[in-house]
Amino acid sequence: MRKVMLYVMIILICLPGSMLFAAGQQEEEMVELDFSSWRTEDVDVYEAIIAMFEEENPGISVTYSPYKTEEYQTVLAANFKGGTAADVIHLRAYGNFEQFAKPGYLMPLTEDIIPELAKYSAQSLAGSTSITDGNVYGVPYASQSLVIYYNTAMYAELGLTPPESWDEFISNLEACAAAGITPLANGTKTGWMDEVMSGVICPTFYGGNDFYYDILDGKTGFDDPKYAGALEKLHSLAEYMPSGFTGLEYVESQMLFLNEMAAHFIGGIWEDSYFSKQNEDLDYDIFIGPPAQKGGAQYISTFMDGSFGINKATPNSDEAIKFVNFMASKEVQQYISDNLGVKTEHPEVVPTKPLLMKVMDPSLTTTPYMMLVSFRYEQPSGSSLIQSGLQALFGGDKTSEEVVADVQKGIATYFEPFQN
Repeated sequence: MRKVMLYVMIILICLPGSMLFAAGQQEEEMVELDFSSWRTEDVDVYEAIIAMFEEENPGISVTYSPYKTEEYQTVLAANFKGGTAADVIHLRAYGNFEQFAKPGYLMPLTEDIIPELAKYSAQSLAGSTSITDGNVYGVPYASQSLVIYYNTAMYAELGLTPPESWDEFISNLEACAAAGITPLANGTKTGWMDEVMSGVICPTFYGGNDFYYDILDGKTGFDDPKYAGALEKLHSLAEYMPSGFTGLEYVESQMLFLNEMAAHFIGGIWEDSYFSKQNEDLDYDIFIGPPAQKGGAQYISTFMDGSFGINKATPNSDEAIKFVNFMASKEVQQYISDNLGVKTEHPEVVPTKPLLMKVMDPSLTTTPYMMLVSFRYEQPSGSSLIQSGLQALFGGDKTSEEVVADVQKGIATYFEPFQN
């Protein structure tokens, strides 16, 4: 009997691992999720979040797959059509996500699936709510604000203070140029950054919210002289940009500011986290696009930046839902706010970044980042029209009047108020 037992034990020891699990308790297979995004600069933050999730959910592995910002929408479209889209998808907002919600590529997210959604306001969810069927398809990621960064050490050296009017802003740029400092880091080769610059500078000159709602109501058009005049104000900054600015891309512009080779950078509040991590010794602050006159209304363009959605065709829907629930939690939303310096839409998150508090100053007048919020649902989108138009304007190929005429004509092909 002892010989038989010994023989059985020897056999068990020699069996392959897979056969042992088959004979006893079967090992649970690891579920692998792919999470796609355009946020290449936030890899460390998202990988830290994923590590926290994986620690709580040892049976799920998540891979963060970021793509270049300017290529992301094209990549997503190709992946959805080819059946290779990620399980969890960092979605852009408004029209950029609608193109994937309308064909049925995304999973509708209800409060039964994502209970935390009950805490978000309808306004917070607007950027991930389909205008086609009214369903919510993403947990809000962040809302963004557009600002002007300035090097505080350079300002101190030149005796400058943040401008309180457009003329003071131009005076500061002139002082930088006179001191041999490149006043403005921005180039114009990256179209979406040209649109960002317009979102910072133009509202104060076209009339902010009054103009925006007149556009929506069809009371005026983009060919309104006020809009052309606002683009001219933006165009006037060309003389303060770096040499060869029409060939200068977004990242190259960032590097000029990061390496203290330029005094200002027009961008979004999202730049704060990147700048501080890339150069811990960089002294900088922000101010909002200056009003036309001192004491006038100070407009700050804002928009919902994106959301976390789920591929409807994912074979791992339960695990994807679990991950998006994790991303929707107050704890993770607070972590995102603290580490990316963005305003999340979760009502229980308290911003801690000093610059984030500045863009939430109640004395500021928030205004929609117009083309993204309202004119990215059809083609040609308002964003594509203004981006190519601004590149032509800065390149000397078109006047501001020609640019606004092109914008008006393109949007009128589908926007009914312009067709009357």
